[in-house]
Amino acid sequence: MLLRLIGMVPVLLILASTSLVEAQPSDDQLGVLCPSRLQLRHPQLCSRGGAREELTRLAIEGYYPQRPLPSYSLDPELGVVPYVYLRSTRDDGTHIYGNYQDALREENPAWTVEPGFVFFSWIDRYEEDGKIVYMITPGAYVNGNGLSRVSLPNFHGVALRQTPDRPFAWVLASTRTVSEPGFGKPLTNHWVNRYETVWIYDVERVGNLDWYKVGPNEWLEQRLLAVVNPDLTIPEGVEENRWISINLYEQTLMVYEEGQLVYATLVSSGLKGWWTQPGVFQVYKKFDGDRMMGAFEADRSDFYYLEDVPWTLYYDKARALHGAYWHNGFGYPRSHGCVNLSLIDAHWLYNWAEEGTWVHVFDPSGETPTEPEQYGVGGA
Repeated sequence: MLLRLIGMVPVLLILASTSLVEAQPSDDQLGVLCPSRLQLRHPQLCSRGGAREELTRLAIEGYYPQRPLPSYSLDPELGVVPYVYLRSTRDDGTHIYGNYQDALREENPAWTVEPGFVFFSWIDRYEEDGKIVYMITPGAYVNGNGLSRVSLPNFHGVALRQTPDRPFAWVLASTRTVSEPGFGKPLTNHWVNRYETVWIYDVERVGNLDWYKVGPNEWLEQRLLAVVNPDLTIPEGVEENRWISINLYEQTLMVYEEGQLVYATLVSSGLKGWWTQPGVFQVYKKFDGDRMMGAFEADRSDFYYLEDVPWTLYYDKARALHGAYWHNGFGYPRSHGCVNLSLIDAHWLYNWAEEGTWVHVFDPSGETPTEPEQYGVGGA
């Protein structure tokens, strides 16, 4: 029994002699109560079962503690382009006029861009009598009929402080993980979303597909992921410790410098028949904005016309690394042979690369043809 003065008022405190002993946690309780840092650094102070054992197992397997990628924030200004874009869906082609009045009345076109995958950039906009006219360059106007504004993609990759110590991947489609590798296995309650990044802890082949372990008892099949597996080995043919690698199977791009992976992202390379050519190349020309146009099919059904393609690095004939403002489908082939990048990624790469920078393009699946006669000049 203790007598204590609180505010000069005597207060009687009665403590049972056994209460201090009974308040001590058991070994199992101690395992649950141990902070995670204490469990990892001083496991002898915690119980041998329960939380300590599970946490130790997760730590050994690399799942704990949960770690973000060793990345740093990118300047959002990298994604700001000095252009505003329009898409034309006119089936009869888009007429270009030499003055505002002709464009307003849709009379006397100076020339016509044929129908297809057609995008313009504009520098001024006028509205009169319910009609809209855009100035695309000084002295060139289009009527707004059949034109729509373009929403720019906002995805971007990661700039890295150091090379990650294990592979990681972007999720390509929102889905739930499965508890075991293989189709028909029980789903977990964990949803992963498109463009989310996950660590790769293991891989298992089931049938003709790889399944990747992305967490404790969580798996995703290969077609749902674009994997980055850092490889610091300088590719054969690259003559300095500074290069860009493009994995056509995974649709990923890696930037290496001085023995480190410094940037990684998703790309969209050439579609089947318009492949991006594997090989070793060098950047031979840089443009902060360039017009691209062309067609490969005899009937010109694949015609494209793209104004002010931003941050373009030509490296293999007409094939280039460049920003793509017209889609948000990164992680899947989309182009006529060029390597499409998000705007932030393209701008970062444009700032980093120089004329002469090495570009290593490869397909570990072997599905992309390597015979030179399969390749023309390429395109966007």
